Amino acid sequence: QLQLVESGGGLVQPGGSLRLSCAASGFTLDSYAIAWFRQVPGKEREGVSCISSSGGITNYVDSVKGRFTISRDNAKNTVYLQMNSLKPEDTAVYYCAASESYKGTYYYIDYDYWGQGTQVTVSS
Repeated sequence: QLQLVESGGGLVQPGGSLRLSCAASGFTLDSYAIAWFRQVPGKEREGVSCISSSGGITNYVDSVKGRFTISRDNAKNTVYLQMNSLKPEDTAVYYCAASESYKGTYYYIDYDYWGQGTQVTVSS
């Protein structure tokens, strides 16, 4: 069974850091572009960042530029999202998703596999 599993979420104070991981089982990630999305209850899921299969191309939405870093370790079949200088408005459930090709966009239809999400809460 093909699965993506997110981990690393939790409660952190404003200004703090977290590193999310997205691990694959049942398939290898090295041929897939990966994106991170997030969703707050009552709002649409929004794209945060994406990375090409090789890791050579990355993209960030304006609200996280300079604070978040996406990376991947294909040997470990894992993609990461390092989140620094966290703000309360970063609070959301974070999802990773895999696409067979890198488009640099965040349209749901472009992504073939999704994880179940991990909760990130930024609060004092």
